[in-house]
Amino acid sequence: MNFSRLMCITSFFLALPAIAADQPNILYIMSDDHAAHAISAYQGRLAGIAPTPHLDRIANEGALFTNAFCTNSICSPSRACVITGQYNHTNGVFDLGGRIQPDSQMLPLQMHDAGYETAMIGKWHLKAEPAAFDYYCVLPGQGRYHNPQFRIRGPKPWGKNTIDFQDKHVTDVITDLSIEWLEHKRDKSKPFFLMHHYKAPHDYFDNAPRYESYLADIDIPSPTSLWKMNPRFGSLATRGDRDELVPHIGTSIGGRNPRRSYLSDLPSRYPDEFPTNFDPNNYSDDENKKFAYNAYLKKFLRCVKGIDDNIGRLLQKLDALGQLDNTIIVYTADQGFMLGEHDYQDKRWMYEQSQRMPLMIRYPKRVKPGQRFDTLVENVDFAPTLLEYAGATIPNTVQGRSFRSLLETGREPDSWKKETYYRYWMHMAHHDNPAHVGIRTKTHKLIFYYGCNYDGGYRTPPGWELYDLVSDPAETINVYDNPENTDLVADLKARLATLRQRIGDDGTHYPACEQILQEYWDYDTRSRKKAIQISHEFLARRLGELARGNRTPKTYVGTDHE
Repeated sequence: MNFSRLMCITSFFLALPAIAADQPNILYIMSDDHAAHAISAYQGRLAGIAPTPHLDRIANEGALFTNAFCTNSICSPSRACVITGQYNHTNGVFDLGGRIQPDSQMLPLQMHDAGYETAMIGKWHLKAEPAAFDYYCVLPGQGRYHNPQFRIRGPKPWGKNTIDFQDKHVTDVITDLSIEWLEHKRDKSKPFFLMHHYKAPHDYFDNAPRYESYLADIDIPSPTSLWKMNPRFGSLATRGDRDELVPHIGTSIGGRNPRRSYLSDLPSRYPDEFPTNFDPNNYSDDENKKFAYNAYLKKFLRCVKGIDDNIGRLLQKLDALGQLDNTIIVYTADQGFMLGEHDYQDKRWMYEQSQRMPLMIRYPKRVKPGQRFDTLVENVDFAPTLLEYAGATIPNTVQGRSFRSLLETGREPDSWKKETYYRYWMHMAHHDNPAHVGIRTKTHKLIFYYGCNYDGGYRTPPGWELYDLVSDPAETINVYDNPENTDLVADLKARLATLRQRIGDDGTHYPACEQILQEYWDYDTRSRKKAIQISHEFLARRLGELARGNRTPKTYVGTDHE
């Protein structure tokens, strides 16, 4: 072969996308509402009765994060943070009505440019077509647990090209689809980036029939705070003046919240989980709460069991394809979930069980097995970490930061973040959670419930909460007003204000809302008196709504109800 021909061939290969020999496949698995304390690797109260061996394998053969957090504990905003690497006030997805257009779907775009074959399979929930992926097969909105339908790319407009799976459970189908893509539909000359998103265990929980007997005769362990609220838990914002709002803030497991509770919702959905001809009037409040809690947790954990078994199928398939150890496997959820803590249901809260995301990463080529990190990580950090591993470009629009060096060295960089940010915007929507903003360090959590919607309306009483996560990891005692914490409160407030400015949540998005937030920031005697009056006014409004039979206050207008 002459020299000029050799140079032409060399130039041709140099012009191809950079696909290095060590460029790993990436399998990003996300479940919906899967709380970390429902994974046995996290060693919570459910580990003994509901083990998750396949998920535990990912943790045991890789790294587990105990301080991974979402920046907004609700489906669409959390997913938008992962896809863009940006906080929600930057990517524009404040609530369930948000969408990420194809040209802003940063993560798959950058993976594609780095030479990856990309796919999105399962729950998408970002409204716009996931067109930045080479392949997609996604649920419409929340999708169905049984006989699911999926949207695919086709000749019709987005959303009109669909396929249906009769007599199938959605968790099984999503796994089937991913296995089919891995085996038969991808370009095997390229590394793959697969986002594999389960619908489960989003409520209302509906497991595959084969799990119906699982945990049937088990009395599910419960948190202490389910049964009795510590008198020092919460604040004027979450309890009202003299506890007058306790029935109306946060939907409940038992009958505490008259508008919405699992006690009122679950007996008709899951009659086999309650006594025959169940009538709550025949039982005490605690007995009713126990019935509802056990029904709730059993259905939730049966959905988790289905996920864990299907994770086993995925791992087995990767092994059979010879790709298991060449694949970065990430398991996480879009947020956590309240599993009875404080008698709250759903997520949205900044409390640990809701804010914390499970995060486990297996990649034996670079990540030593059995590591547990307490490093503060946010979901905006996921994309830059994966992009760095892929050898892809991390755009300067990304606000998160890669933690690859932590995974590979086991050492947290001295310059790493010392606090995480949180903001929930959907004031009193769906589950009666007041809007709030806050900061979490490794030792403390400061929450400010400013108590209004985007336009400054539908007011609830503002209030501050501070929890010492070292002495009180269950967050049962609000120590904001403790005199010995005056300097700590001032420091954390200053750090929260600085962080807001640094990441761009500067109040310009919704000025009327920001005006109220600033009015109650110092929370002096005058502010507290006004907050007490707002508590009385909100109670009167809520009682009037209930009297009119209004179970869904119009505080928020959006689509995809939950």
